[in-house]
Amino acid sequence: MRVPDTPWPAATATGIGSMPGTDPAEAARTVLGELPHLPHLPELPARGLGADIIGRTAAMLVDLPIEEVPSGYRVAAHAGMDHRRATDLLARDLDVFGEVLDSARPQLAKIQIAGPWTLTAGIELARGHRVLTDQGALREFTESLAEGLARHVADVVARTGASVLVQIDEPTLPMVLAGRLPTPSGFGTVPAVAESAARDVLATVIDAAKQATNQPVAVHCCADRPPIALCHDAGADLISLDATLITASDELGEVWDAGVTMMLGLVPSTDPAQPTTLADVAKPALRLVDRLGFPRSILAERAIPTPTCGLAGASTTWARHALALAAELGMAFVEPPESWTR
Repeated sequence: MRVPDTPWPAATATGIGSMPGTDPAEAARTVLGELPHLPHLPELPARGLGADIIGRTAAMLVDLPIEEVPSGYRVAAHAGMDHRRATDLLARDLDVFGEVLDSARPQLAKIQIAGPWTLTAGIELARGHRVLTDQGALREFTESLAEGLARHVADVVARTGASVLVQIDEPTLPMVLAGRLPTPSGFGTVPAVAESAARDVLATVIDAAKQATNQPVAVHCCADRPPIALCHDAGADLISLDATLITASDELGEVWDAGVTMMLGLVPSTDPAQPTTLADVAKPALRLVDRLGFPRSILAERAIPTPTCGLAGASTTWARHALALAAELGMAFVEPPESWTR
């Protein structure tokens, strides 16, 4: 079976980003050991302030320091202790990842950032409103994120020697589009953002990622109704979703048929109550392609298996097994068991 030319080889699997624990060396060894074709820079949110998706991405921003307040993160007048902690954690992760890589140098590595809508929904302006509610601030943050991402990519390349695939995480985007994002007071909601505006802002960061890496760009959203067409229209080459939640739709079928690679979240991201087999995790993928009317060979051609979301809430034992199971599933996509053939 011919698999289209991609920066990743056939039978590739990857992770979403977060891992359990607080030891970046242990997390890096696990990721590199189980996902040799497309390892990801691990995120360790259990370390607290500055290690979560918002703080970690804010550490990349240029000339836009943040600080912690009771309600979360807020734009700061200058870079203080909170901002320095976030930047130090990110730098430490890169150093450790590069050190662990000495024994195994991949050609391609994946990094993750919060997308512009998730980032600006998660940071407040000085007066307490979310950044995304101010058009000038939204534009400034988007431009800063694009510039900071380019610098971050350069740092990753310098430490690893690998090409870089950027994954843009937008878990908050469906709430932004639907007008379901609560105001900081909790008594109202932020007005819905038009799809065209959301697309254009996301496209700015996707374009910046492509210019920085000269590689495809992924957008991740594990909601039950991810904005698949919007992500595709914004320029995403890969779309990452929770395949155990999503249903077959014309939108999904059209985007997949157009050549987008789907990163299918199939392996439980937390310790399952019952033993989980390869057949168990494969079922949602097989059911999805069958309902869409695709040949199952599309899983080998344009699909990468992943956990359903980040593994921060898993035990270290399950996290390792989940990545190994995703890798096993990637191989089964290319060389399916006889039971998969129709």
